[in-house]
Amino acid sequence: MAKRTKKVGIVGKYGTRYGASLRKMVKKIEISQHAKYTCSFCGKVRTERNTVLSLLSHVRMCLDKAPTRSFQNALNVYSQTKMKRRAVGIWHCGSCKKTVAGGAWTYNTTSAVTVKSAIRRLKELKDQ
Repeated sequence: MAKRTKKVGIVGKYGTRYGASLRKMVKKIEISQHAKYTCSFCGKVRTERNTVLSLLSHVRMCLDKAPTRSFQNALNVYSQTKMKRRAVGIWHCGSCKKTVAGGAWTYNTTSAVTVKSAIRRLKELKDQ
């Protein structure tokens, strides 16, 4: 199948309407909105292809490009994840069937990540 857009990608549906700057902002949001994320409960990752050889060759290629990258990071580059957006702020894992409230466009908002790391740090300080 031929590639239909050169630069605009997902916002090609808007054509020349609304201005380039607004379309660039919407592109960033829509890409993160339609992306699949790793489930924080099961951590399920499903590979794009079922062939082990293509997976191993891809991982080897990733490790050759960046030797400091670990095997898991190389595997995550190749794999797709199961957490998918159902509606505004509602995320569903196709593997463990859990439904979670999250951000409107991304699974974890930046403020939620900050709060989680602060809570984890305070728990570690309390345990010491």
